[in-house]
Amino acid sequence: MNGNSISGLAGMLIQVALIAGGAPLMIGVTRQIRAEMEGRAGAGVVQPWRDLRKLLRKEPITPRGTGPAFRVAPFALMATTLVTAAVGPFVTLASPLDGVADLIVVVGLLALGTVILALAALDTGTAFGGMGASREMTILALVEPTILMAIFALSARVGSTNLAAIVTSTLHDPMRVVSPASLLAAVALGVVTIAETGRLPVDNPATHLELTMIHEAMVLEYAGPDLALIEWASGMRLCVLLGLLANLFIPWGVAGPTAGAVGLAVAAAAFAVKVFVLGAGMVAAEVFMAKLRLFRVPELLAGSFLLAMLAVGTSFFLA
Repeated sequence: MNGNSISGLAGMLIQVALIAGGAPLMIGVTRQIRAEMEGRAGAGVVQPWRDLRKLLRKEPITPRGTGPAFRVAPFALMATTLVTAAVGPFVTLASPLDGVADLIVVVGLLALGTVILALAALDTGTAFGGMGASREMTILALVEPTILMAIFALSARVGSTNLAAIVTSTLHDPMRVVSPASLLAAVALGVVTIAETGRLPVDNPATHLELTMIHEAMVLEYAGPDLALIEWASGMRLCVLLGLLANLFIPWGVAGPTAGAVGLAVAAAAFAVKVFVLGAGMVAAEVFMAKLRLFRVPELLAGSFLLAMLAVGTSFFLA
C-alpha cells in the first residue's frame, strides 16, 4: 500500500470517527445555543452523550406483533449513515471509496435510511407510526429530487457526478462559489437539509405534539439501545448534510491526496468548525421561526426544487 492510499484510508477513518463522535456533541451545542438565546440555562453540550449512554444501558424492548423490519431498522439506519460518512469528501479527497462517492450513491443511501425507518414505523401498526411514515415519505419525495438537482448543477460544469471531483474543481476555480448556479444551488440545498433532518420550520424536534410530529411519530415505539441508535444516526445525518453543504460550497481546508498527519488534522478541524458554524446558524435562525402548517411544507420544498432547477439551467447557459 503506497503513501497516498495510507493517507486516504486514514482520512476516511478520521471523518467517520469525527462524524460519529461529534454528532451528539453538535446536537448538544445547538440545543445550548438555542437555550441561551431563549433565556434558559440549558442542559449542557454533553447532555446528548449522557442520554445515549443511559439508553444503551437499558434493556431492549420490542413491541408485540412487530416483525423483522422494526428490529432491523435502527442498525440499517446507522449502517447507511456510516457508509455515507465514509464515502463523502468531508476530511479528505483521497478516500479508498472515492470511486463510489457518487451523487446518486450518496443520495440513495440517505433515502434508503429514511425508507427503512418508515417501513419500521408501518410495521408497528400504530396510528402515529403510519401518520409519521406517510408524512416522511411525502417530504422525501420532494427532498431527494432537490438534492439531486442542486448538486447536479455543480457537477454539470465539472463533467462528473463524483463529489470529490466537484470539490476539487471548486478548489481549482474559487470564483465558481459566487456564480449564480452555485448560489441558487446553495439555497436549495440549505432548505432541503432543514427538511431532511426535521428542523424548523418543517418539523420541531423539541416537541411531541401528536398533530405536528413527523420524525418523532415514527420512533415512538422504540426504546433502549434501538432508540439510542436511531437518535445517534439522526445526529450523524445532520452532520453529513451540513458537511456536504459546507464542502461543496466552502471546500477550503479539505485534505488532498498527498496530505500527511498534519494536513489531515487541519482538515478535520476545518470540517468540525464549518459544521458547527452552520449548525449554530441554523439553530439561531430557528429561534425566530414558527413551524409551518403541514400543508404548507410542500410549497416550501417545491420552491427549493424550483431553485435547484434554475441552478441547473444557469449552470448550462452561463457556464
